[in-house]
Amino acid sequence: MSAGPARGFPALAPRKSRGAKGQTWWGRAWTDALEDTALDGRQLRKGRAYANTGRVGPITVGPGRIAAPVYDADGTQYETVVFVEEFDDAQWDRFLDQVAAKAGHIAALLDRDMPQDLVAAAEDADVRLLPGIGDLEPECGCPGWELPCRHAAALCYQVAWLLDRDPFVLLLMRGRDERAFLDLLRDRGVRAPEPSSGVDARTAYRAADPLPEDPPPVAESVQPRFGPAPGIPAGALELLVADAAIRARRMLAGDPADPLGPWPDTVRWAATHDDPLVQANLRDPALPRALAAWGYGGPTGLDTLDAAWTPPAAELARARTALAAAWEDEDAPAFTASHNHWTLTDRGLQLRYGRDGRWYPYRDRAGEWWPAGDPDRDPGAALVAVA
Repeated sequence: MSAGPARGFPALAPRKSRGAKGQTWWGRAWTDALEDTALDGRQLRKGRAYANTGRVGPITVGPGRIAAPVYDADGTQYETVVFVEEFDDAQWDRFLDQVAAKAGHIAALLDRDMPQDLVAAAEDADVRLLPGIGDLEPECGCPGWELPCRHAAALCYQVAWLLDRDPFVLLLMRGRDERAFLDLLRDRGVRAPEPSSGVDARTAYRAADPLPEDPPPVAESVQPRFGPAPGIPAGALELLVADAAIRARRMLAGDPADPLGPWPDTVRWAATHDDPLVQANLRDPALPRALAAWGYGGPTGLDTLDAAWTPPAAELARARTALAAAWEDEDAPAFTASHNHWTLTDRGLQLRYGRDGRWYPYRDRAGEWWPAGDPDRDPGAALVAVA
């Protein structure tokens, strides 16, 4: 049937929280269908980690299918598709009957809410809007045989996030996009509520925010023109002004202005300013690893690269419990622990406990430990994301 056009969604940002499941009741119902069907809990755990760490590329949602590229820890890309059954014309007729039966249904949908009584009434009419066990059919180019594999699981978890924002994504999977759905209602004489003339709080807040999204380029805002000064190139002064503007904006936005030592501030400069003047003066061979650490955790991430320290015993005990739970009925891997470094030598992996209470994954590269992924308060999730 495929009456609705596909919608594309840009790659979703990583999530700092551990939960990959949906936040709404219908988003959780979607992930429940995925998890109740799965035969291998390890693939689900890896899929959650992949979703939370942003390993899913742009998602395309269309009638009967969702698709996206999903990336392994080594950067290998797999094209992943999950198929969902479309409604036929008779099912759509029965579903629209239920939507039209109560004025609040269409208003709730337009407000991006999915009424539970609508879903229940549709099921009574033999139209199951939300998927159940076995209704999600994954297909992936990876060599894994599991259903779902970690790539399909990651895609499904991120689709739950899309459903949280907009339940019309689910209707599109079933065969009708929002416009086609509303047209069908109008054909039945059902008028959608007029949009409110007010402005939602988020829009109003953004409009009132006096701070720009990014500090304007110095050359356009204040047009500094510095003459030669002994020992200080004019370009360096312009960079100092730009850097001061960036830091001032972050302080106004509430970020703490923690003082940095010479080396952390050098790394911050290199990470912040993609400028030839900066790069030409930063030739330290330790910089690439430091930039990788900064990218995953800022000053704390850099601290895990440079410093070893002994965490409280209670924190280490909680970590051992979490790692044991992550492997469920398997034997948890045996780590070699030294201070805040826990190493799996045979796998070339390491976890480092940061002073922010998160575990930072590292990978061995030719005898050097390199930051390898986003940190997580759950050491099992941090490790699975790069395993």
